[in-house]
Amino acid sequence: MSPCLFCSIVDGEVPSRMVYEDESSIGFLDISPFHRGHTLVIPRRHVVDGTVDPSVWTEVAPGIVAISDLVKSRLGATGVNILSNAGADSGQAVFHFHVHIIPRYADNPGMGALSHRDPGAAEDLDGLHALLTSG
Repeated sequence: MSPCLFCSIVDGEVPSRMVYEDESSIGFLDISPFHRGHTLVIPRRHVVDGTVDPSVWTEVAPGIVAISDLVKSRLGATGVNILSNAGADSGQAVFHFHVHIIPRYADNPGMGALSHRDPGAAEDLDGLHALLTSG
């Protein structure tokens, strides 16, 4: 079995731009974001997806709320899409449960806008990380 990328991030073996952590989950910027500030929340323990062990949702809920508040307050997002894929046919590419927090902005509203990535969303991830983690 190949190593799990997200387990390696949890273990600190693979770097990430972490913006949140607690005893049961971490949140970090997506390296291929749909919109500026797109963040993933994952449990520290390995669970394939949210249908395998539904209790994992409770573990990541505080992170979902905290990151949603963070992108609204620091990035000026006016809403968020919160989603998780379960299974390859749904689009899940990393088989460690994760929830996408996708900030939404007034100039690009609605679900239809999720079908296309913002071309500049991945620019300056280091600067974005600094903005989200500064005191």
